[in-house]
Amino acid sequence: MPVTDDEELDRLLDADTIAVIGCSRTPGKAAHDVPAYLQRHGYRIVPVNPFADEVIGEPAFDALADVDAEIDLVNVFRPSETIPEVLEEVRERHAARGDAGAAWLQLGISHDEAAAAAEADGIEVVQDRCMKVEHGRLRG
Repeated sequence: MPVTDDEELDRLLDADTIAVIGCSRTPGKAAHDVPAYLQRHGYRIVPVNPFADEVIGEPAFDALADVDAEIDLVNVFRPSETIPEVLEEVRERHAARGDAGAAWLQLGISHDEAAAAAEADGIEVVQDRCMKVEHGRLRG
């Protein structure tokens, strides 16, 4: 079952390094403003965007598999219909490297079947919640 409990959500906010799939270069878009907020609050943000060289002052990567750094949590800004492929990337990385143990699907993004498959592989999944909102609510 996806993570919904405040205590579990707060524990996931203990992450240090967050890969952001779909991180945007465009200020005013949630996919830009949420990672920028998290960065200002001390998180290391690793943008994953094949159409950008840099986002919020950090080098961007084409795919999650291209990131050399250890990833604690993967924050996802992609349409719900792409979530099976996105969570498959997270599952592959988790199996190969032992990191990326949590995936946070932003507000309006969910896919129960793909989330269940990721959870079966030991990945905690949050669906349809804004990480910035939850951070402010639980830690603000």
